[in-house]
Amino acid sequence: MTTQPTETTGSLGITAPGDGSGEGRRSAHAWGERFRANPGDPEAAVNYAKALRRNGQRPQALAVLEQASIQNPKHKGVLGAYGRALADLGHYRQAVDVLDRAHAAGQPDWRILSVQGAALDQMGRHEEAQRYYGTALRIAPDEPSVLSNLGLSYALSKDLVRAETTLRRAAGQPRVDPRVRTNLALVVGLQGRLAEAEGLARSDLPSDETTANVAYLRQMLALQNGWRQSGDAGKVLVRAEGG
Repeated sequence: MTTQPTETTGSLGITAPGDGSGEGRRSAHAWGERFRANPGDPEAAVNYAKALRRNGQRPQALAVLEQASIQNPKHKGVLGAYGRALADLGHYRQAVDVLDRAHAAGQPDWRILSVQGAALDQMGRHEEAQRYYGTALRIAPDEPSVLSNLGLSYALSKDLVRAETTLRRAAGQPRVDPRVRTNLALVVGLQGRLAEAEGLARSDLPSDETTANVAYLRQMLALQNGWRQSGDAGKVLVRAEGG
């Protein structure tokens, strides 16, 4: 999957846009001051890293959480944030291991399971990733971000029919990330149904965004024969944020 790196995530992930606003900078500054005054404060570390991430400073966020995890080796919130930060920067194997320790005993967190699945997908372990998504969906049925990740996993494993079915289910949920519909349009287009794909790309968008979205879809689908030959249809997909 292409990345702009996910909530997780290299080519599976998509980077949240940097905030860059005055409010975002103020938040990072305030939490940074608190963290520097007490690097052992887990709340300060997690919130400072979150503010850095929103400002596009992912390596700095990882450094903060790495330090916090050393001082708080059993803190579930720190471990969860640290594992996500590792996945953000492509350290997938380490991310999965850290996130295993972020679940409360007997109470797995569906958000963490979804990030673990995304990391496993990045390592090419699609069947294992799909088991993680399945567990997450048993905890949070019809959660659109998990359904979207599962649909992308099916696309990566070359099962475009199941990918389409799953992404349609995700797209039908309330308050769904618009990237889910974009991914659905791409999966439909990769199966040769171009008119239907363009219709999906146009739906639920303000008129000024429609032309750009359709142009993007056509650009991606122009390479579909190459993707089909390589079996790598997932390269055009982006992971929706969630949880």
